[in-house]
Amino acid sequence: MSMDAILTSTAIVALAEIGDKTQLLAIVLATRFRRPVPIILGILLATLANHYLAALVGQEVANLLDSLWFRYAVGASFLAMALWTLVPDSLDDEEATENARFGAFLTTLIAFFIVEMGDKTQIATIALGAQYQDALAVMMGTTIGMMLANVPAVFVGHIIIEKAPLPVIRSVAALLFLVIGLWVLAQTAGLVG
Repeated sequence: MSMDAILTSTAIVALAEIGDKTQLLAIVLATRFRRPVPIILGILLATLANHYLAALVGQEVANLLDSLWFRYAVGASFLAMALWTLVPDSLDDEEATENARFGAFLTTLIAFFIVEMGDKTQIATIALGAQYQDALAVMMGTTIGMMLANVPAVFVGHIIIEKAPLPVIRSVAALLFLVIGLWVLAQTAGLVG
C-alpha cells in the first residue's frame, strides 16, 4: 500500500471538501438532527463505499487504457479539477433533508452517497485511483480527507462557515490540483522522473 497515495489523497480531498456541497450537507444535517455520532457514521460509511468504487473505477480504467494518451488525460483531469475547485458550491436545504424521515444515520448515509455522485471529490478519487493504481490506499486517503473536513463541520460547522476564508481555501485546493496535474503531465512527457 502506497503511503504517498494515502497522504496525497487525504490532502487533496480535505482541501477540496472545504465549502463543498457535502460539507454544507453535513452542517445542514447536524443542525437538523443534533446527533453528531450517527451523522459522522453515515458520512464514514457513505464515503468508504462511494470512494472505494470511484478509486476502483479509476484503477481499472487505467489498467484498460494504460497508454500515453490516458496518462495525459489523467493529468488534464487534475487541471480541470483545479478550475472546478474554484467554483463555490451551494446546497438547497430541502434537498439535503428530503429523506429525513429515515433518522440521522440513514438520512446521512443515503444523502452523502447520492450527493457525492459526480462531485469533485469523487472525480478526484477516480483520477487518484488511475494515477496511483491502488484503490484501497486512495480510498483510505480520500475517506480520511472527507472525515477531516466533515467531522468538524458536524460539530462547529456554522462557526467555520462564518469565519473561514473559503476563497483562500478553494485557491489552495485548486493550486494543489494544478501542481499534481502539471506533475503528471511532466512525468508522462518524460520531463521529470
